Amino acid sequence: MESESHPMKADVELLASYWTIAGGALPHTDREYSPFDFKDRVEAAARAGFKGVGIWHADLNHILERRSLREMKQILDDNGMKFVELEFLTGWFMAGDKKKESDLQKAKLLAAAEALGARHIKAGDFYREQCPMDHLIEAFAALCAEAADHGARIGFELMPFSMIDTLSDSLTMIEGAGAANGGVIFDLWHLVKLGVSHEEAGRFPLKHIFGVELNDGTFEAPWSLHEDTVNHRRLCGEGEFDIKGFIDRILAAGYSGPWGIEVLSEELRQWPLEELTTKSFNTTMAQFQR
Repeated sequence: MESESHPMKADVELLASYWTIAGGALPHTDREYSPFDFKDRVEAAARAGFKGVGIWHADLNHILERRSLREMKQILDDNGMKFVELEFLTGWFMAGDKKKESDLQKAKLLAAAEALGARHIKAGDFYREQCPMDHLIEAFAALCAEAADHGARIGFELMPFSMIDTLSDSLTMIEGAGAANGGVIFDLWHLVKLGVSHEEAGRFPLKHIFGVELNDGTFEAPWSLHEDTVNHRRLCGEGEFDIKGFIDRILAAGYSGPWGIEVLSEELRQWPLEELTTKSFNTTMAQFQR
C-alpha cells in the first residue's frame, strides 16, 4: 500500500528557530544567548535534518565575541544550512533613545544578514507601543529601504504584544510601505492567541508571507499570556492546536518556503542539545504526514 504522506512532504524544509534549540537561554533577561556553542548547534541541527537555523540578536553578539561573521558563514555552509533567520529588531518606529538603541542593533543585524545571506530579519514590538499608522508605514518603508541596501528582507512578526495586532493592520502597514522586501512572519502561537483563523491567515497575500513558524500549546492557561508565551509552548502534536489544518491552509495559499519550529519552554531548556534538535525536527515533520 502506498504511503499516505502529504504530497508536499518531500519538499518540506524545516528551520530550527533560535529559542527551540537555544537550551538555557532565558528570554527577556541579560542571558538571552545560548550556552550551546554555535558550531555545535548548527551541526546538531544538520544531523537532525534541519535546513536552516535562527539566531537571536543577543546570541549573535555573544557568538561574535569568539567568531567572525565569515567563520559563522563557513559553519553554516559546511552543514548545508540553506536558510538563516535573524531576530529581533524592536524600536525601529520609535524616537529618541529607543530609536538610537534600535539603530545600533539594526546595524549589527543588517551586517550579519549580508554576511550570512540571511533569508530575513524579524522585526516587531514586545511592548504594545502606541504609534499612528501613517508613522508606522513611513518607518517600515525606511527600514525596508535600508535593508535592501544589504540585500535583506524584513519580516514583521505579528503578536499580541505588538504595536499593531491584527492581520488587516499588518497588511495596511506593509502595503502602505510599498517595499518588495517587506512582509510578515506567521507564528502559529501568536495567531492562535490573537484568535486569527487559519482561513484569515490563508487569505493574506502570498507575496507578503516571508516565513511561517509552527508550535503547539493550550488555548487557555492558568498563568499570564507572557508566562504562557515564554515558558509553556509545546512541541508540535503535544497540545491543542490544529497544526495540520493550519499547514494545509498555508500550503493551499501557495507557500513554499521553509517552516520554522519555535518553542519557548521552561522544560526544553533543561534538555541536551541532541534531544532538542532530534525531537523538535521529528515532531514537526510528523505534522506534514497524512
